[in-house]
Amino acid sequence: MSKMENPRKARGIVAVRADMSNPTAILEELQKTFAAFKDEHEKELKGIKANFADVVQTEKVDKINAEISDLTKALDETNRALAALRTGGAGSDADPAKAEHAAVFNKWFRKGDRAIDADLHELEVKAALSTDSDPDGGYLVPEQMSETIDRVVGSVSVMRDVSNVMPISTDTYKKLVSMGGTGSGWVSEKESRSQTDTPTLRELVFNTMELYANPAATQKALDDGAIDIAQWLADEVAIEFSEQEGEAFISGDGVGKPRGILSYPMVANASYAWGKVGFVASGAAAAVTDADAFIDLFGALKQKYRMDASWLMSDDTMLKVRKLKDGDGTYLFKIPDSKGELPSLLGKPIRTDDFMPTVAANKFPIAFGNFNRGYLIVDRVGIRVLRDPYTNKPYVHFYTTKRVGGGISNFEAIKVMKVTT
Repeated sequence: MSKMENPRKARGIVAVRADMSNPTAILEELQKTFAAFKDEHEKELKGIKANFADVVQTEKVDKINAEISDLTKALDETNRALAALRTGGAGSDADPAKAEHAAVFNKWFRKGDRAIDADLHELEVKAALSTDSDPDGGYLVPEQMSETIDRVVGSVSVMRDVSNVMPISTDTYKKLVSMGGTGSGWVSEKESRSQTDTPTLRELVFNTMELYANPAATQKALDDGAIDIAQWLADEVAIEFSEQEGEAFISGDGVGKPRGILSYPMVANASYAWGKVGFVASGAAAAVTDADAFIDLFGALKQKYRMDASWLMSDDTMLKVRKLKDGDGTYLFKIPDSKGELPSLLGKPIRTDDFMPTVAANKFPIAFGNFNRGYLIVDRVGIRVLRDPYTNKPYVHFYTTKRVGGGISNFEAIKVMKVTT
């Protein structure tokens, strides 16, 4: 392989790739790679200014840039996975009723013993897992298994990581939002007080929709007592759940799925109104090359939301953003100084989600906001499994369902960038 084909060799680095499970090693490699990127990008810019477009140099910059994206994503995923492990819950075996339910469920999962079907329904109620009937059949997984599934899905779902996630026990969650309008004023001790206006309230409704996965295993594999059933199911459904959720939280139309942040009406931020998402124009035709546009988007978000705000964009968009400089020639993109941190832009962390659109005219490829205050994900408590050993012998399918909803809960807290035509 030539130097042009391998940016690591091109900058004299021939060591084995950083351990992708070690955030410290990833960070060290990321810092080295970004330093090489800046050096090579400066050479590219000098050539362009001298009216000499070096195609080979541009290719080198693009490949190093792509490697930074790989390392950035690896660091982000590793940090989120470690955080999910720390908050994954300790299990529910301390409760005798829940431990009994888990033991019986494990037997049913492996063997499908019909003799224990009635027992499982009784144990669900006894373990306070559910009092609702379900016409589709199946059984609620034990709490420890549910926590394992949520932990794995949470470790790969960007929107779950940045948004407000609320467990609910019904199919619908309603929230009243005050639109202001309450009168007030200053008065002296003995002065009369006139009646003030009544505040205007608006109702937000979040419905849960059914999300499913249908993993399969052979009966022989299930008979193997060494298999961790909870972890196996979590690993099998995690990709399907996270991909379906991830797309819906960004662009879902709210019909049979959550409503995504980009599915709401978009208006120029100067004309922003509740129920719509304000946008700032990119300032460059079919591109995101104007650093001032990012400063404008930063300023479009009210100060009270900026404290915990972050950027959201795809990896492809971040490749372009990484080349931005301010008026002094300083790169706006900053790599983290320590593990556990994220790359940043204008001092705010960047999260990447490939369900965000790519850069193109009239698209909205970049969002900036306090997503924890701006976007609400509602989870109906409980994950249900229906065992199917008949449809695809010798495989046993496990039709796994979860009810999830989502939508913008505070329209002030999220702003986006619209690419200029």
